[in-house]
Amino acid sequence: MGFLPRTDLALEERESRSAEWLEGVRFSERDISGYRVSEVVIENEKGSRALCKPIGRYLTLELTRLLRREDSAFEDGARALASLLSDLIPESGTVLIAGLGNPAITPDAVGHVAAENALVTLHLINTPGGLFSDLRPVACVEPGVLGTTGIESVEVVRAVSEKIRPAAVIAVDALASRRAERLCRTVQITDTGIVPGSGVGNARSALNAETLGVPVIAVGVPTVVDAASLAAALAEDCGTSLDEDKLRSAGCGLIVTPRDIDSRVADISKLVGYGINLALQPSLSVSDLDMLL
Repeated sequence: MGFLPRTDLALEERESRSAEWLEGVRFSERDISGYRVSEVVIENEKGSRALCKPIGRYLTLELTRLLRREDSAFEDGARALASLLSDLIPESGTVLIAGLGNPAITPDAVGHVAAENALVTLHLINTPGGLFSDLRPVACVEPGVLGTTGIESVEVVRAVSEKIRPAAVIAVDALASRRAERLCRTVQITDTGIVPGSGVGNARSALNAETLGVPVIAVGVPTVVDAASLAAALAEDCGTSLDEDKLRSAGCGLIVTPRDIDSRVADISKLVGYGINLALQPSLSVSDLDMLL
């Protein structure tokens, strides 16, 4: 197999392979609130080997309307994300949100900003008078990164999970894409968990059902693109190709991110946080969340 651009998106893994590589993989598209949703389903081990990803569902929500600042784009996007999440999370029980990544590095701060916009309710459920009894119990943890805590993210999340015994974990993290146009305008949701840092070649221990003992739904936003992958994508768009050996060595670990990454991360991470809230608390509206948060 030739050079394959680095990406965390199952949709892009599918795009980069010929049809003969895709046995055991199903693909479909649909529209929710004016946003395109692509679904890649890896059905078996053949499909897993073909796309180099675990068996499971991978939903990609493309939020182009958000960047264009169209009317109702934020609310429609949050509700579209909530709709996709609702199909994956258990109907009842406590949910633990894990905001992964390093808040000191903007392209890696998606999990942190999303967590800041999460509505945590676990401590309110037993409030006298039953004022919050209709809300689903939700907790949130930000495990940080190994380089600043000395502890693997999975160990922190596992310790909290053992304490509160959630029905599921929703892990939010930044991802890598192979195309610049997908940065901060795409959200991938999967029921297979996540390997923090894998998109930039710094993979840590996985957060999934095997390591945590409960279902793990991963919500990821691509914020960076590997330089070699970007060069390959641009060459492909121009109808040409680049030398594979030079592509492998040219990037030298160079990672590219948009110049307005601060505002992009703030916008889409807030949408992710609100989308999770709407999925977990369907009785609330975006206006309700604005007031409560």
